[in-house]
Amino acid sequence: MKIGILATGITPDELLGQYGSYADMFVQLFNQADVAFEYEVFDVRDGMFPEHAEQCEGWIITGSKFNVDENTDWMQRLKALILDIDQTGRPMLGICFGHQIIAEAFGGKVEAYQGGWGVGLHSYKLTGDNSFITDGAEQFTISAMHRYQVTEKPDNARIFAESDFCEFAGLVYGDNILTFQAHPEFNLAYETDLVALRKGPVIPDETADAGLDTLRADGAATDSLQVANWMKNFMLRASV
Repeated sequence: MKIGILATGITPDELLGQYGSYADMFVQLFNQADVAFEYEVFDVRDGMFPEHAEQCEGWIITGSKFNVDENTDWMQRLKALILDIDQTGRPMLGICFGHQIIAEAFGGKVEAYQGGWGVGLHSYKLTGDNSFITDGAEQFTISAMHRYQVTEKPDNARIFAESDFCEFAGLVYGDNILTFQAHPEFNLAYETDLVALRKGPVIPDETADAGLDTLRADGAATDSLQVANWMKNFMLRASV
C-alpha cells in the first residue's frame, strides 16, 4: 500500500539531524510496528502537492508549527485536497495540525485553547465509535504538543478519544478518515528535547516543567506502537 505523506511542517533545525523530519518519524513508527507501507512525501507547506487525490492509496497529514487560522494559500489548497481525498474513499490519517485542518475542512472550529498548551504525555479515554480498535484497550497515552485544538467538531465527525483537557482528542469520519490531536509518532526522547527547546520562548515555564515531569517520571512510556497498529488496521480496512 502506497501512503502519501502530506508534510505540513518539519522538525526544528536543532533536532532535525538527530530525529529526522515528521515524515521520517511516521515511517520509523510504522517500521517499528512491522507495517510494510511504501511512502511518498509531499511538502505541501512549500507548495508541493500531489497531482490528484488518487495518486496514493492512503494519506497522512502531519503536524506543523503553523496554525490553521493563518489560512494561507497552501492551507486552502490542502483543505480542498482533503475533500477530494474523502470523495475517493481513500483512507486518511490526520495528526495534530492534520487533525485540526481536516476538522476545519469539514466545517468544524479550531482555536487557541483557553486552557493553554498541552505538552508531555497525555492519556485519552477511548469512547464512542472505536470499532476499529479490537485489542480491548480502554485508553492510551502518547505525546502532546499543541496550543490549538478542535473546539467544535464537524457534523460528520464521531468522537473516539477524549480527555478532560481535550474533548475532541480523536475523531473518525465515515470509514476512511481517522485523526488524533496528539502525536503517536513522537518518541519520549524527541518529545523531551522538543519541550525543553520550546520552554520559555514558546511554552510557559510552568507548563513546560509539568510536561517534562510526565516524560521523566519512573515508568514513563507511550502507547505509540499500539496506536500505530490501530492506524494500520484502519488504513488497510478502509482501502478494501
